[in-house]
Amino acid sequence: MAADTVVINSGGANLSSVLFALERLNAPATVTTDPTEVKNAKRVILPGVGTAADVMKRLHAAGLSEVLPTLKQPVFGICVGMQVLFKGSEEGPVDCLGILPDTVRKLKPEAGRPVPHMGWNTLVRLHDDPLLEGITAEDYVYFVHSYAAPVSDFTLARTDYGAQVAAVVRRGNFWGAQFHPERSAQTGSRVLANFLRLS
Repeated sequence: MAADTVVINSGGANLSSVLFALERLNAPATVTTDPTEVKNAKRVILPGVGTAADVMKRLHAAGLSEVLPTLKQPVFGICVGMQVLFKGSEEGPVDCLGILPDTVRKLKPEAGRPVPHMGWNTLVRLHDDPLLEGITAEDYVYFVHSYAAPVSDFTLARTDYGAQVAAVVRRGNFWGAQFHPERSAQTGSRVLANFLRLS
């Protein structure tokens, strides 16, 4: 029987916190790197902490780098899991999955804005989307990242950290969040609950 939700074991340190967040929503998930399990799941979460190169190495080794772009069910990339949805990343540099155009680039440190960017920021919504239902401009989410994707036509919401960067993206059945919903309290729980309702 196919799992409702699978979480890809991409080697990120946020794997357990993603699973705990899903359990709090009464939505336990199966952890896997098996391409067949991933293809048959109703929805897929790709978490990531660390480097895009490390995540891509694991996806290649598991045969998932070829499978992921072909999926038709909802897919949600978190943090580095979002970044590898893009064509490439300066972090390496490394070729990524190519589901979204553009290259993820290193944040530039400025006075009062160190890199990595670690902390709570609000989202500026650019497009309505079911993933962001119930999320307002006053809601804060938690970021930890040194690289970011540019704002584009695929950006649902941005955040401002010196420059404007993509915070939530979507292309078809692929969504991504640069922030950590599993560490973003009630706002993050709402985002995850919204994803679990997608079909």
